[in-house]
Amino acid sequence: MRRFPAEFADLLTPRGETLLAGRHAESGALTNPRTRFLALGGLIDPKQARAVALLLEKSLLAHLREMAQPIPPETIWEETRNYAEQLPKTMRQRTTHLDNPRSAAFRVAQDIGLIACLRSDSYRAFAAALAGRALKKKYGLQAIAYATGDYAGPHTDHHPEESDAARGYFDMHLSFATAAVRDQYLVYARTGHFTEMVEVTQTPGLVTAYRLPFWHYTTPLRAKPKQDAKARRWVLLGTFLFADQGAR
Repeated sequence: MRRFPAEFADLLTPRGETLLAGRHAESGALTNPRTRFLALGGLIDPKQARAVALLLEKSLLAHLREMAQPIPPETIWEETRNYAEQLPKTMRQRTTHLDNPRSAAFRVAQDIGLIACLRSDSYRAFAAALAGRALKKKYGLQAIAYATGDYAGPHTDHHPEESDAARGYFDMHLSFATAAVRDQYLVYARTGHFTEMVEVTQTPGLVTAYRLPFWHYTTPLRAKPKQDAKARRWVLLGTFLFADQGAR
């Protein structure tokens, strides 16, 4: 693969096309108040998914910026009461937003057809079919690369200060891992406890959907033996606001 297809639909399997048409068993599953997360395989063609990972490695990796937010030492040494610790969002990854036409990352993403693919009608329609609700036309795009040991600590992705997102919004992640990855897990809370866990690297082109906010975290990525430098999980992330903001 030298370029992404102009339409996201061209990456899909017949099962993925079924979801795009709104006829998949999981279409609209996130409208259930008890369901805030889905992980679906078999929607993106595996051969295409592997080619996507290679293309992103070759073209976009050099244009990501490192994002490292370690645990602040004051969370321990400035604590004055037993068990009163509060953990802010911690992470280590490389990332770039794909919304600024003046950035080098955007220009590279545009050259390889990534921007057109993620702005295509079928990409937005696919997200809406997963969400089960009407989505606003404007949405954000981001690329993330997890290397060996990279992770995202427990967080909710809640934005109470932003009126459009305060009552909830929708994220769709497309995962593309290199062959050197051993595993990485997404852990999330159900009924107030971190009881749910999904492996997110072994299914080529895994699609994960989030009705945010809710508690979740991503475990450190692990590489296969002697493959640390080549192990990477790419995430292409779309963030959508609901056209109707009345429900959580």
